[in-house]
This record gives sequence, structure tokens and C-alpha cells, in this order.
Amino acid sequence: MSGTSVDGVDGVLARLGGGQPPQVLASASLPMPVGLRQELLALNQPGEDELARGALAANALARLYVQAVAALLQDAAVAAQDVAAIGAHGQTVRHRPDRGYTVQLNAPALLAELTGIDVVADFRSRDVAAGGQGAPLVPPFHAAVFGAAHGRAVLNLGGIANVTLLAPGQPPRGFDTGPANVLLDGWCQRHLGAPFDADGRWAATGRVLAPLLEQLIAGEPWFALPPPKSTGRDLFNMQWLDSRLAAYDGPSPAPQDVQATLERLTARSVANAIDAAAPGTQEVYVCGGGARNPGLMRELAYCLQRPVQATDALGVPAQEVEALAFAWLAQAFLERRPAGMPAVTGARGERILGGLYPA
Repeated sequence: MSGTSVDGVDGVLARLGGGQPPQVLASASLPMPVGLRQELLALNQPGEDELARGALAANALARLYVQAVAALLQDAAVAAQDVAAIGAHGQTVRHRPDRGYTVQLNAPALLAELTGIDVVADFRSRDVAAGGQGAPLVPPFHAAVFGAAHGRAVLNLGGIANVTLLAPGQPPRGFDTGPANVLLDGWCQRHLGAPFDADGRWAATGRVLAPLLEQLIAGEPWFALPPPKSTGRDLFNMQWLDSRLAAYDGPSPAPQDVQATLERLTARSVANAIDAAAPGTQEVYVCGGGARNPGLMRELAYCLQRPVQATDALGVPAQEVEALAFAWLAQAFLERRPAGMPAVTGARGERILGGLYPA
């Protein structure tokens, strides 16, 4: 898995099935090379020679996936021929289900060629073809692994935040809630030259600007849309933030105050979404890169007024959840088991997600 934060590739080698909980045999995290990260971010916007640049970036990403696969096989002492399939999500560079498409850069044929393992990829387009959002895809996995006898939310904090709402006796629900790290990382990169605000330390030096926070939320119609809904860098990007700051009628804010306010924006938009859709939620478990930011976790606890913990407390490290979810989705494809959920994505019906690239 490589997500909208574009900070690295996470992989797991897992044993699935047999009526048993997923067993992670090995995990690996590789940093995204600086040049590739810059190119992937640039490809989120229109530019010159996009087709060729996108194809070359996809090949480079696949070769990074190959490194992750090699590390997993070595760590677990497992041979490639003993692996049923690789689930490879690819890198989202466009997500416009309102216009009938979503684009994940990937080179699954190259990945299959270089690893000697079947690859399942392109998980989102079948759901979009059926009129769905193509996202989020992980709620059925969250329900299978994190279900409880009471109201529980599983929150993924990557570049974008998405939440799965679990309640006993009810099918899972899920949707995107808005920006997670995408604006925080972009603002930090601009002012500190760092890819992210480590532990939220820079945000902690600022103060939340309540009028700016209100303007950011009230001035964006997407927040008020009912589920099913999804979003990405197509909407929440630095141009979005710059236009809101330009329209801000208060005193010119200090950069650290903007960072603190953006951290609160992530937490507040999550809390608003959960309170509106599932007020009976008793606890929230967090996965993704944002779970490692103690400042953001404190903001979530403050805004949610509920216990907030990383999914590590449920036995699955926060950094492994997304990669494990796509292993689970790959297994669902191999079994020809529908994994798309109309109640989550708005598709016309359940669909088998993914396409196979044999080794």
C-alpha cells in the first residue's frame, strides 16, 4: 500500500482464511524516494507529457513494490511460489467518481514479472463502473477484523481520513471525512522544508484560530455532503488552502497557528462526521500514519470526547492495517467473493473488485 501521503510503501505477508484471524508473518515499510515522491505529487495536477511521465512513475513504483516483496519473503523465509497473490493498490493521482473515473498509477504486469507471483490490482474501477465512489474499500475488512459487541469506529489517517462505523447486528458503513495529513504535510513542507510535522511538535507551538477553523469548515460544501462520499488531492490540496487563507478576514496568521488550526480541522471534521452518522459510537481506533502523531491523537480525543487509541490495542499495528486490508481484498478476488459494499460506496450492487495479472 502507498497512500495519499506519498511518504512510503507499507507491505505485509499474511496468512488468511480457514476461519482464523489474519496472521501477519512479516511486515515492511520502505520510504518513498524523494524524486519519485515529487513526481507522484506533481502528477496529481495537469502537466506536460503526463501519459509518459505517469507510465514511468508507475514502473518506478512497481520496482519499489518489488523491494518490499523481497524484504517480506526474506524476513518470513517464505518462497515466492508459496504466495497465492500480491494485492497491489497503486498510487492514486486522480479520484473523480463524480465523472466516472479513478486513476491509480501501477504496473502490475511488471510486478508479476519481477516477483514471479500473481498480482491482483485495480481494486477501485469496478465499483466506480457500477456507479459507486470506489472508496473507501476497507470497511468489510475492518468489520471482519475489528468488529465488536458495541458501537466502534475505525479511523484511517493517511493523506485523507476515512472512517468505518461498526455496530452489532448492522452492516458496516464507511466514508471519507476530509483531509488528514495532506494539508498538514503540505504546509509543513512549505514553511519548514520537512515532509511532515514530526509528532505534531510544530503545531504544538501554535494556537488554534477559531475563526479560521470555522471558515475552513463552513466554506467547503463537501463537508456537508451526506455519505456515500470520497475525496482526495483533487479537492484538498495546497491551492484549496491558499484560496481559503486569501479569503480569511482576520489578521495575517502565523504559520505555526495555521498548522495548529489544520490539525484541529482534521480532528473536528472527523468528529463532526462520526457525531452525525453514528452518535452511539463508544470508541475510536486509529490506523495509518496519523496514528503516530501524538499531537493529532490528542486533538482527536479532545474533539471526539471518546476513547481514542491506535489499532495496536486490537492486535494489528496501525502501520500494517491498510496493507493487510489489500491482502484481504486480493484474497476476496481470488475466491470471487464480492468485496464492494453498496451501503458504503453507493454502487448499484455488490461487485468483485480487482483484476488478475498472472505471473
